[in-house]
Amino acid sequence: MVVRRTIEASDVESPAQLAELLDERSYLAGAGLATAAFLALRMGRPLLLEGEAGVGKTELARTLAEVLGAPLIRLQCYEGLDASQALYDWDFARQLLHLKAAEAGGVTDAARLEGEVYDRRFLIARPLLKAIETQPAVLLIDEVDRADVEFEAILLEVLSDFAISVPELGTIRAARPPVVVLTSNRTREVHDALKRRCLYHWLEHPSFEREVAILRRRLPECSGSLAEQVATATGRLREADLIKPPGIAETLDWTEALLALGARELDPDVAAASLGALLKHREDHETVLGNGFFGASRR
Repeated sequence: MVVRRTIEASDVESPAQLAELLDERSYLAGAGLATAAFLALRMGRPLLLEGEAGVGKTELARTLAEVLGAPLIRLQCYEGLDASQALYDWDFARQLLHLKAAEAGGVTDAARLEGEVYDRRFLIARPLLKAIETQPAVLLIDEVDRADVEFEAILLEVLSDFAISVPELGTIRAARPPVVVLTSNRTREVHDALKRRCLYHWLEHPSFEREVAILRRRLPECSGSLAEQVATATGRLREADLIKPPGIAETLDWTEALLALGARELDPDVAAASLGALLKHREDHETVLGNGFFGASRR
């Protein structure tokens, strides 16, 4: 049985130690990423990770939560996301039931009823408030570039003071600020004001050697030769003119599919048949299969 250490954020002494802790959980972080994550922990600053989809941005937040023994609180961003979905909301149904019960019990004091209705027990904590009230916590603000620009103003206040103002209750402050990771696939540019509050790291696709190491670590049943052939093929695909080049997440899915089909080598027929685990656009399938890509994919 593998014993995995958990550690307080303040007790991480170096990027190398953090890389080792991540490695214990099969996340292989390069020196640049380990340094950026270490500085985020040491300085108490949010970390903004940008890069192509599938390169490990979200997975880093998950793994950091495991390292720190903290819950991962995720805010998935999307167009139209507003404050009530990200910060807090009032439980109107429970408030109404409380009013009806109070009236049935003969309570007529309006001031008392108003005070009871806007009690903390009726407040629904959405991800940002939940992260502020939870110690320790890792807050993942995922795909922030998909939210509207106006939503960034909400994040500016929260990430500056780690506090949320609730007019009926006052200001709720974090006794211990969460570790914050923001991710962006760069579908639009994140505003400079938000970037200034964060440390920044661009996450590249892994090198050939790193991708082989990731495959062998995450899928121990994968042979060295198959891992090398898969990494070579996906590396070439990233250089091709595809709508969505595969990330490491897709590479892992494809390798798992190949293993499920009993592949020990990257056979062209099996590779083509399992292509749906790797590429998710019809045009990319046509490009790859039309060019006889896997007939020459072996290393």
